[in-house]
Order: sequence, then structure tokens, then C-alpha cells
Amino acid sequence: LNVARVIKLCGVDSKATGLVGGFNGQYLESLLDADGINHEFGHIQGETRSCINILDPGYGSTEYLEGGCDVTKEEEADFLNKFPEIIKDSDVVTISGSAPRGMGKDIYQKLIKVIKDQGKQVILDTSGEYLEKGLESQPTMVKPNEDEIELLFHIKIQSKDEVITYAKRIYEEKKIPYVVISLGGDGALLVCEKGIYQGKPPKIEVANTVGCGDSMVGAFAVALEKKMEPEEALKYAVSVASANALSPHTGRFNPKDRDKIIQSVEIIKLA
Repeated sequence: LNVARVIKLCGVDSKATGLVGGFNGQYLESLLDADGINHEFGHIQGETRSCINILDPGYGSTEYLEGGCDVTKEEEADFLNKFPEIIKDSDVVTISGSAPRGMGKDIYQKLIKVIKDQGKQVILDTSGEYLEKGLESQPTMVKPNEDEIELLFHIKIQSKDEVITYAKRIYEEKKIPYVVISLGGDGALLVCEKGIYQGKPPKIEVANTVGCGDSMVGAFAVALEKKMEPEEALKYAVSVASANALSPHTGRFNPKDRDKIIQSVEIIKLA
């Protein structure tokens, strides 16, 4: 949902999808209607979870994430059957976060195959087994952070050079066209056919970092849709993520902040 909001703020149409259920599911859909975001969800018997983010000037951000309900095999199969129709008018599809309990760990692997069979581009932003299995379907782009790389390779990263090493391994071994690694305040790394780049933002007064990764994914989706060159896409995505960090609201930013920040984002070719 953060990704969908960011894409809309970037001036591009988006559609939110996934699974919703119960009173919270109806409430979620009504909030998207109020935001003017198109949506087409699969509906389940369980209740959509609530997640709360508390911002405190002294302690920063604290998130309370409900576990959520179980999804039946029948509900998963029903969504998979509807999915090709849901995405038929989209050029780029993003897959974010974890899946509900009850769904197979290969659910994203299956969705990526459907997306690619339609000739569309797909960005995968997840972790653990979902990432491991999703990589087998070779999405257009993945965006792990350092923690997710450590989990994937069962290692402990000690330096930026090691981040680059493992990002290159994902690119070369899994044949993923774009591997993006978020570096927090240091921006992001991009490994692609043209080389290895770092997008470095200017120093900013951070208000809320929650949703910055989603903002980067949304911006990269827009960049893919607009066929930007890798350096331009990285610069754009880093500026959107930085603009999100200036806002106390998750997955929202002021486009004027983005336009100001992008002038100061430095793109460094590392290899």
C-alpha cells in the first residue's frame, strides 16, 4: 500500500492488490478509495491485520505488527486464478513484504512466473524463504537490505565491499537484471549490466524512516515504466526515499522535497 501511494504521488496510475477480509478489510478498501488509489483484492474469511507505528521525538519509531489471520489453500488458489486478470493492464508489478500465514513459501515464485508470462516487469522486495524461492523465477529487480542479504547467504556483513560482493553474486548467479541494496542514510547500491553504482543523498533532517524502502521500490517501478537509464532511475529512487524520510507519514512525501533533493543526489560509479 505504501508502494501504491508513492507511485500515485509520482504521477503514475497504480492498482493495489492482495488479500483482505472482515471489517478491517472493508476499512482498508475505504481508505484506499479516499486516497483515490485503484484496488482489486481477493477476499478471504479471516480478518485483515492492523499495524501501528508510534513516533516519539525522544525514542524514534516503534512498530506494533499483528500476526494476521490464516489463509486457506482454496483462498490462495482462488487468488492465483484471478491474478492474471488483475495485472493485465499493468506494465510493472511490485511484490512487497511477507505473505499471510497458510500461503506457501513459493507464492511469490508462482506470482513472478505469471507476471513474466505476460511479458511484464516485476520488482520483488521480501526476505527469507520468500526471497530465496522468488529469486528462482528471476524477477526484473530485487531490493534486499543488509539484514536480508545476511539471512539469504547465512553470513555477517562487515563492510560495504562485502555488500557489493553479495549483491554481485545475486546479479550473476540468479541472473537478476537489477539488484538494489538499500544503505539507509547512505542511499542505495545498484548492480546492473552497465556496472555498479551508489546513489548518495544529501544530509537531511529525518522525521520517519518507516516506508523509505517502499518509497524506493515505488520510485523504481515508475523508473522502469518510464524506461529511465539505470543512473537516472537510481537518482530518482534515492530522492523519493529521502523525501519520504522527511515526512512523519509513512509512504507519503512532498514532491517539492523530492525535486529539491534530486539536485543534490550524487551518483558514484563503483565498477
